[in-house]
Amino acid sequence: MQCSWKAVLLLALASIAIQYTAIRTFTSKSFHSCPIPNPVNCSLSQDTDAGDRLCDESPTFSYNLSRKTHVLILATTRSGSSFVGQLFNQHFDVFYLFEPLYHVQYTLIPKLTQSKSMTDRRVMLGASRDLLRSLYDCDLYFLENYIKPQPVNHTTDRLFRRGASKALCSPPVCESLGAVDLHLEEGDCVKKCGTLNLTLATESCREHGHVAIKTVRVPEVNDLRALVEDPRLNLKVIQLVRDPRGILASRSETFRDTYRLWRIWDGTGRKPYNLDVTQLTTVCEDFWNSVSTGLNRPPWLKGKYMLVRYEDLARNPMKKTEEIYDFLGIPMDSNVERWIQNNTRGDRSSSKHKYGTVRNSAATAEKWRFRLSYEIVAFTQHACQQVLAQLGYKTASSEEELKNLSISLVEERDFLPFS
Repeated sequence: MQCSWKAVLLLALASIAIQYTAIRTFTSKSFHSCPIPNPVNCSLSQDTDAGDRLCDESPTFSYNLSRKTHVLILATTRSGSSFVGQLFNQHFDVFYLFEPLYHVQYTLIPKLTQSKSMTDRRVMLGASRDLLRSLYDCDLYFLENYIKPQPVNHTTDRLFRRGASKALCSPPVCESLGAVDLHLEEGDCVKKCGTLNLTLATESCREHGHVAIKTVRVPEVNDLRALVEDPRLNLKVIQLVRDPRGILASRSETFRDTYRLWRIWDGTGRKPYNLDVTQLTTVCEDFWNSVSTGLNRPPWLKGKYMLVRYEDLARNPMKKTEEIYDFLGIPMDSNVERWIQNNTRGDRSSSKHKYGTVRNSAATAEKWRFRLSYEIVAFTQHACQQVLAQLGYKTASSEEELKNLSISLVEERDFLPFS
């Protein structure tokens, strides 16, 4: 029988409380992880014996004494996060996952009220933290609670953007590959590898020295404090930011229907009366709140936080990537260097795919100056003036200044990691 939204909400809030208590209680004993009841088929009076049997059938994960480095790329949509993710995806000893929180969002949100309430946010973030904690422990079975339809015998063909993870498209996870297929394009992964075996994926994760996850579904670094302070994790956060004007231009081009009114304004010069300005201001507010926390250097973030501007990475990809790996304490291997050399000097035709990463990175960072009208740029500068100043982005005072690439709109800033 289907649950009411109130039952789902109560169950989700209970999960948050349990998770918060668990991460505060550290023990040197082995850490046992067992999947939670499926949120889709929830029942507050579930058979506890059935739950025990589920635990008995699930593998036990011991506390990781090797002290893996757990990396979270904290970003927003169209900020260059797919590009940054590849800097970890290409590393031979990093197990990389692309947007696993997608499944949490699309499982819970239809069951919750559609308003942007704090309750909805807490439920979403509580479930997201639970999942991230399990994934960093290489418990990929936990994902089964959020994948629709639910995997059978720990296999699924519904993992979001599986092909964006090299580890999930390589042996032993992909057993059918020959030597010629070792470097699959994302679109070829599912075709050649077939369904994803989560048992093999879990084993692959445990064999890698480090785990990196990219997400655009956590608004602020403050939302990660419980995970950052969890002594069972060695979590380090890379917060990626980008000029909000560039984000708006990229989203308008990529999500044409969602940003239709912005496109109308850009094309006609007339601002629609029903324009959803929160599509812009929410980004700026989240950046301001999150970066303010990071730059204030609270004790709980010491040695755990690094702020990276997309523009700095795009202009000096090798140098900035070396700085990132130095902060993480992970040696940067030749695969990453080779990928940077091959994927930051693309021509105009190489960046047609909206989620592609092959491009002239320096030119891409500046392209928004020719995509947006000056009226929209001026509006953005006014709406986001605090965060633009905070992050070192200069404002353009005229159409001529906006289009003149000899005038840099990015101040020289050295955002040193909090060590």
